[in-house]
Amino acid sequence: MKRSLSLLKSELDEDPNVNLTPLIDVVFVVLIMFILVAPLVEIDRIQLATSGEEKKADMISFQENGEIKIHVYKDNTIWLNGVPLTADELKLHLINAHQLSPHASPQIFHDQEAHFGTYQSVKNAAEAAGFESLDLILKPR
Repeated sequence: MKRSLSLLKSELDEDPNVNLTPLIDVVFVVLIMFILVAPLVEIDRIQLATSGEEKKADMISFQENGEIKIHVYKDNTIWLNGVPLTADELKLHLINAHQLSPHASPQIFHDQEAHFGTYQSVKNAAEAAGFESLDLILKPR
């Protein structure tokens, strides 16, 4: 009896080691998955124009030539080509505008003091209407 207790005691006294090999394998698999999936993630990007003097004339003519002009003022009102609209009305008008000129790119003139949420609702309406690009035009203070 004493001998069996001594065997049990010696087994319990052994240094318990945790085998980390499976954990390391899982970490490497997750890392490889992130490396493979990261280039496929779609990110919204806005390309900013340079502030060179030669670009200012191009930017002014660019602003005047847009077919679809959306103004967002500091009181968060939305105007499409000079007509005030709600976000839902804007979506319907943009659907009609996209059917008339599918290759046009709406221009958003967003006041710096207006809420970002208003910009997001205008952007969502344009995407729902089928437009693939937007021109965001900010005026310097």
